[in-house]
Amino acid sequence: MGWKATMGGVKVAGGGGGVEKVRCPSVAAVARSRMRPWVLRATTTVLLWTCVMQLTAVGERWGPRVLKGWPSCRTAQEAASAALAATRLPMPVPVVEKAPLPPKRIYRNNGYLMVSCNGGLNQMRAAICDMVVIARYLNVTLIVPELDKTSFWNDPSEFQDIFDVEHFITSLRDEVRILRELPPRVKRRVELGMFHSMPPISWSDISYYRNKILPLIRKHKVLHLNRTDARLANNGLPLDVQKLRCRVNFGSLKFTSDIEELGRRVIRLLRQNGPFLVLHLRYEMDMLAFSGCTEGCTREEADELTRMRYAYPWWKEKVINSYAKRKDGLCPLTPEEIALVLRALDIDRSMQIYIAAGEIYGGKRRMAALTSAYPNVVRKETLLQPSDLMFFQNHSSQMAALDYLVSLESDIFVPTYDGNMAKVVEGHRRFMGFKKTILLDRKLIVELVDQHNSGSMLWDEFSSLIKSVHANRMGAASKRTVIHDKPKEEDYFYANPQECLRDPNLLRTS
Repeated sequence: MGWKATMGGVKVAGGGGGVEKVRCPSVAAVARSRMRPWVLRATTTVLLWTCVMQLTAVGERWGPRVLKGWPSCRTAQEAASAALAATRLPMPVPVVEKAPLPPKRIYRNNGYLMVSCNGGLNQMRAAICDMVVIARYLNVTLIVPELDKTSFWNDPSEFQDIFDVEHFITSLRDEVRILRELPPRVKRRVELGMFHSMPPISWSDISYYRNKILPLIRKHKVLHLNRTDARLANNGLPLDVQKLRCRVNFGSLKFTSDIEELGRRVIRLLRQNGPFLVLHLRYEMDMLAFSGCTEGCTREEADELTRMRYAYPWWKEKVINSYAKRKDGLCPLTPEEIALVLRALDIDRSMQIYIAAGEIYGGKRRMAALTSAYPNVVRKETLLQPSDLMFFQNHSSQMAALDYLVSLESDIFVPTYDGNMAKVVEGHRRFMGFKKTILLDRKLIVELVDQHNSGSMLWDEFSSLIKSVHANRMGAASKRTVIHDKPKEEDYFYANPQECLRDPNLLRTS
């Protein structure tokens, strides 16, 4: 038969009639034959690894001498890193040196001064400067001021939400001790009502605080001043008092890093499109209700403003003649009036007009004349994304801080009403080197606008008169007006801090 079979290691051949026995390889022999290639591979690997290690050691010892000057594919930075690693030295880390802190002023503490600020951002800003001065000259410890949360704006912001509190404390440590809160023992006394609270007399000089306020602090240990606006006089104060007010205002009251960064972003966006003018357009609902000015408003709007005025008991003036007040120059200019003034002053039509204000009362209807004359009217809300302003919404003081920063850096600043922001920004811009600030003569403007609108004065004459009236009202250096016994009618210190100007020789009599 022509077939073969293997069975049990016996080879059976058919067709030849015989059986041939074949020797089977042993199991050990098969295993050795299979392991031989693996042993060979392992041995080769060990030998190669040993060679590599030896070459590396030789290279580290002799390489720098033998290969010195040879071209290398490594970059200079990689070579430097390798050299540092070889010597086991860490890479150098840049050291940012902090500005040295001023030395602490050592004085005997006469007690603690707590203050509750009132009003809007810039009213509180000026008050904080005054309170630092008072604490310094009474040798007391100042507690970080409490900000107004009950005014029209109903802003819940704390001091540290608007200002850099750490900078505020440390930058003044050589003048006065400032704490974030009362020490525990003193705090318990306050909680038990063991303190004195009062509003100081407005427009007082420093002697009032030494003679009247200091004895109260020594008696009660803790004094709470519950109103702080306009509590120091404009004039007649020692030079070092005035200079400390400036130091606090222009150096120690920095806004938080978030506000500062957002302000820089707005300024960059504006600068990309050329010069810009900041218009502090005080034509918001609260200002109109407070002042009683209703020029250009409908009957329904005038009634709404009147109801609002009566709703706030601390707004003492209720019955107001809007017509008479406007004629006396005591009303904020309307958007229509300011559009005529800017055109008369030859402000370029392409100039960016940044509106530093809240919501304009009357909306687009009242803004139509201004946006028609100046198409590039912008606001922070139009320059930024809603997400950028998300954390500032419903915090009017933080939004005002943003407008403050932009106002400082503007090519031209034009306030339409002499409120606290207008005054404080004006003074800050004077301090920065008399940056152009157009101080409008509202009484004369209203008279000229009415004549022009009635047709009794042509445009050329109107424009010429507006220019001539404001030629010397551009925020240049000038001496403060002093009116004895009438501090409210004097030039405000924070609008014209003449003692702090860098070149007092430039001062002229206004």
